[in-house]
Amino acid sequence: MNNKPNKLNLNSRSLNVKLMVAFVLSSIIPILILMNMIFPSLFNFTFKVNEMQPLKFNILPILIITIAIAAIGFYILKRIIDPVIKISREASHIAEGNFDHVIKVGIGRDDEIGDLSSALDKLTLRIRQSMEELSNYGEKTKNINTEIHKRVVILSNLLQIGNLISQGSKLEEILKVSVDKIMQVGQSELGLLLTKAEDSDFLSLKCFRGQESERISNLKVRLGEGLLGNVIHKKEVFILDKNNKQSSADIRYWQESFGMRNAIFIPLYVRGKALGLICIANNKEDFFYTTDDLEILEIFVKQIAIALETDFLHFRVQKLEVKDPLTGLYNERFIKARLDEEIKRAVAYQRPCAFLLFNVDNFRRYHTLFGELASETALKKIALTLEDSVTEIDRVARFGDNDFAVVLPERNKKEALKIAEEIRKKLEYLFKEETEVNKRLTMSGGVSENPIDGVSSGELIDHAREMLDQAKAHGKNLVKA
Repeated sequence: MNNKPNKLNLNSRSLNVKLMVAFVLSSIIPILILMNMIFPSLFNFTFKVNEMQPLKFNILPILIITIAIAAIGFYILKRIIDPVIKISREASHIAEGNFDHVIKVGIGRDDEIGDLSSALDKLTLRIRQSMEELSNYGEKTKNINTEIHKRVVILSNLLQIGNLISQGSKLEEILKVSVDKIMQVGQSELGLLLTKAEDSDFLSLKCFRGQESERISNLKVRLGEGLLGNVIHKKEVFILDKNNKQSSADIRYWQESFGMRNAIFIPLYVRGKALGLICIANNKEDFFYTTDDLEILEIFVKQIAIALETDFLHFRVQKLEVKDPLTGLYNERFIKARLDEEIKRAVAYQRPCAFLLFNVDNFRRYHTLFGELASETALKKIALTLEDSVTEIDRVARFGDNDFAVVLPERNKKEALKIAEEIRKKLEYLFKEETEVNKRLTMSGGVSENPIDGVSSGELIDHAREMLDQAKAHGKNLVKA
C-alpha cells in the first residue's frame, strides 16, 4: 500500500485532493460575496497614478475571474461524479447476471476511479470463472449420477436373471430375459445368442433381439468356420468398431449379411467346454465400445453360462433319476425302459407280460376345490395302495400328473384284469369314508398284454390308454381290457 503523501495537483491519484481543490475553488464566490456585504469598502480600490490624479479600479474583472474559478471547480466535480455514475450503471448490468460484460469506464485512469473499474472487472472475472467451475461440477455430477443409475440398472438386471436361475425357471425364459438386458449395452440394435448341442460341432440360434431377417432366423454356425465359428473356437472376445478396423472376407461377409458396422462377440465357456456365443451389434458411424461395456457384457455372459450349465446338469440328473419325488414311485422314463426289458424277456421265453394304466377320476376338480396340499396327500395315498397291491417283481410308476402305471411280468390279460379290478376297488374303498362327496376319489383303468396288443412298450401303452379312455367314456370307476 502506498503511504506517501499525495501531491496537491489535478493529476494526483487521490480523489480526496481533487475534491479539496474543487471545494476551495467553488467556495471563493460565496466568500467574496460575503466579504463584499460585510466590508463594501474593501472592493472600492483607488490607485493614484501620481499625487495629482487618483485612478479607480473596476470590480468587474474580479467577478469574471471568480466565475471562471467556479466553473473550473464545477468541471472538476463533474469529472469526479460522472465516472461514478457510469460505473454504477455498468455494475447494474453485471448484477442482472451478465457476467461477460466488461466495465470500460476508468480504463487508463490513474486514480480511484480506475482502481474501482479494474476491481469490478476482476470481481466479474472471478464470478464468471466460479460460475463456469460450478457448471462443470454440475455436469460432472450429472455424469456421475448417470453412471450410478446405469450401474444400479445393471445390478437389478443381474439380480433378475439370478432369481430366474435360482427359481428353476425354464431356460428359454432365462435366455430371452438375458438377451433383452444385454441389448441395453452399447446402444445395441441386434442381440444374438447361439448355443452348441452336446457332441455337435454346430451352433444354432437360441434367441435373438432386433430386426428379424431370413439370414438371422436360419443362422447356423460350424465351429471353427467363419467369423462366429472362429471366435468360439479361439475362445477369445472379438470387438469390431472404429478402433478395430480389421478387414477380412469373414468380417466383410458378416457386416454385409447382418447390416451392422460394430459388434462384440463373446464365447460362452464353462470348464473349458464350449457352450455358445453372445453377440451384440449396431450400425452407428464412428462408434466404439468402452471398457465398461465389455466388463458388463462379461458379467452377463457368466450368468448365461451358469444358466446353460445348470440346465444341462438338470437334464443329466433327470436322466439319472428313476423315482418320482412326490410319491416315491418309479417315474415314467424308468417304467418305459423297464417295460421294454420285460417285453424282450417275455418274447425270449415265450411268456406273457401285461401293462396297467390308471387315471384318477375328476382329479382336476378335486385340485380346484381342495388345493395343492390336499391333492398331493391324495396322490401319496393312492401310491401306497398301488404298491401294496402288487408283488415284488412288479413295478409301479407315476405316469403323469394323476396317471399311474403297473408292469406285470409273467401275467396274461385275464390275470392283469383281475389285479386291476382289485386295485380299483381298494381305491374306491380308501376314499369311501370321506364325508364330503367331492372328496370320494375313484380310478379308471386300461389293460394291455404282449404280444396280443403290441410288441413294444409304445404299443402296449397306447392300447392301455385306449382302453382307459373307453372306461372314462362308460361312466368312470371302471377297468377295460
